[in-house]
Amino acid sequence: MISTEKESENRKLSSDEGLFSSIRERIAGGELGLLPVILALIVIWIAFQMLNPHFLEPRNLSNLVQQIVVIGTLAIGVTFVLLLGEIDLSIAAVSGVSAGILVILATVWTGPVGALAAIGIAILAGVVIGLFQGFWVTMIGVPAFIVTLAGSLGYQGILLALLGDTGTVPVINPTLLAISDTYLPGWLGWIVGLATVAIYAGINLRARKRRTSKGLPVRPFNQLILSLSGIVAVTVAVVGVLNLYKGIPLSALILIVLVFVFGWITQSTVFGRHIYALGGNTEAARRAGIQVKSVKISVFILASGLAAIGGIMGASRLGAASPATGTGDLLLLSIAAAIIGGTSLFGGRGSVYNALAGALVLGSVENGMDLLSAPSSTKYLVEGSILLIAVTIDTLTRRRRIRAGR
Repeated sequence: MISTEKESENRKLSSDEGLFSSIRERIAGGELGLLPVILALIVIWIAFQMLNPHFLEPRNLSNLVQQIVVIGTLAIGVTFVLLLGEIDLSIAAVSGVSAGILVILATVWTGPVGALAAIGIAILAGVVIGLFQGFWVTMIGVPAFIVTLAGSLGYQGILLALLGDTGTVPVINPTLLAISDTYLPGWLGWIVGLATVAIYAGINLRARKRRTSKGLPVRPFNQLILSLSGIVAVTVAVVGVLNLYKGIPLSALILIVLVFVFGWITQSTVFGRHIYALGGNTEAARRAGIQVKSVKISVFILASGLAAIGGIMGASRLGAASPATGTGDLLLLSIAAAIIGGTSLFGGRGSVYNALAGALVLGSVENGMDLLSAPSSTKYLVEGSILLIAVTIDTLTRRRRIRAGR
């Protein structure tokens, strides 16, 4: 009996040592994951709670969640483009054009069917724009920076033409307004939370099983359990706090679905592996038989389609489309959210899930400074500093990965 207990204890110690040694190796090799984002969130939330005791109240946190929906949606698209090592400077303008198309059509087509038709056409417009830009970049060979910068200017002109002399067109269709005004009942919120945990666990266990069957290295099982425990704790906290106000916003649920769908695409499909391969080394990917041009065009289509979805949710929350829709801060914030979440500017590294965390960091900063009535100058200084720090961390960790041979 004593021997059995000692063996069990030794196995536990060995397992724990494997877990911690794996974590140390990842950090030493520049694999920081969400660690910087989590630490930043803790610091930001503690600071704003000390400066304003209303920051962590359920009502304000619910508002914070809705604030990051548009940024988070666009950040998913930005992540795809950055994984290729490219850039898309038109993503905010595309969201603005899509919002304009949506609102104008919704003033003519009333009722739920009209709203769905307007949503479909607005998303289709984003897809067409993405196809156009992807074709220009891959087939003609013009750098994505130039194509999307020119596109950004052009789409703002299209938006102004769509809105005409009125300038601002309100959303009058109740179905569209319901996207941001609807909250899930408490019991349904808990079901969504449980489903979120189950889907996360299923995706990771399936990926682990697949890698094991092919003889590929996998992270320690204890590390997976630790990660899953963190997801459970966060889910319980989020659902519990939001239920203290009105429940989980429908727009937030849409964002969560998008994150899981496109996270699964990047991590568990051949298309996703091809994206990472192109971002790592385009020439090697081409020699391996990957259809480089097709993948690139598809990514630009996805990014613009997601931009259109973000524009739709933004129009619903603001209740209107205006010349300012999709301009200014939105582009910078969506790119910053992806980078802060750990997506590399050099391509080949990043995660859709982490982009959501980056959006939460920026949303927390904006929300907290709004509560403090901070001037715009302060907001720009803080957000610019956060972006510079994130890019600096990305650059330094890339050097460490190169030195570590990763």
